[in-house]
Amino acid sequence: MITIAPTQPVLIAGPTASGKSALALHIAKTLGGVVVNADALQVFDGWRILTARPDDDELSQADHALYGHVQFDAPYSTGQWLRDVRPYLDGAVRPIIVGGTGLNFAALTQGLADIPPTPDQVRSDGNAMTLGAMLDRLDQRTKDRIDIQNRMRVQRAWEVLTATGRPLADWQDATPPPLVDIKSAAAITLDVPTDWLNDRIVRRLHLMLDAGAVEEADAMLPTWDPANQSSKAIGAPEMIAHLKGDITLKEAKARAVIASRQYAKRQRTWFRSKHNSWVKLDISSTDLSTAIS
Repeated sequence: MITIAPTQPVLIAGPTASGKSALALHIAKTLGGVVVNADALQVFDGWRILTARPDDDELSQADHALYGHVQFDAPYSTGQWLRDVRPYLDGAVRPIIVGGTGLNFAALTQGLADIPPTPDQVRSDGNAMTLGAMLDRLDQRTKDRIDIQNRMRVQRAWEVLTATGRPLADWQDATPPPLVDIKSAAAITLDVPTDWLNDRIVRRLHLMLDAGAVEEADAMLPTWDPANQSSKAIGAPEMIAHLKGDITLKEAKARAVIASRQYAKRQRTWFRSKHNSWVKLDISSTDLSTAIS
């Protein structure tokens, strides 16, 4: 059992479909607090179902913040997220910060360099480049610190280097103090069995389809732009491809499952290497009512 002090902030990280939101909601309802989003894609409007943002029933059970507050075609950085999350750390209400984006938690608990905004032209140039071309420009120290299979992270590093002339690693080495001291927080990483998670991923996709994922994609089709950050939502490119007649719905579902499992694998690798000081919790065999007090 994990014991949480009355005013202690809570951090909940874990791979996609691992049950993070359910745990956060349980803590908010039983111990009090506001559920604050730390997922890089749930901040955008438009893709509510495919990014697994809380539904109306969940929103009615506890206060939530930083979900769907960014326009779907707008850029949004970790630095912007830190500025948005800061007001929820003032101690008035317990923040329960939850998400699967490791970089957000790293910035929150380790600090983030104050890098100037990326010019639009630099971002446009990056959008047109291949992952390999951008990686070729990066220094080894920077590549050692990012997920080199994650285009968003690689492009961010390339943009920083191109716009400022300094590698991302140099900026990171000049990092200010973190907003949250990891030692003062109840920091929980959901570490669940792979087979259990893979099954959850399939079942969650079916639930998303039942909830209207295809219809959601159809509503986004007229403004679809794969260069938008929000377009990286797993399942979005696949559903759009289906609606354009490029693939069948069956194939779209299969591709979405594969993409989600690959993403979950990268997340597990990140958290297991970076969250050594976090409490590990396997909720696949744990009743939420007895996991937290």
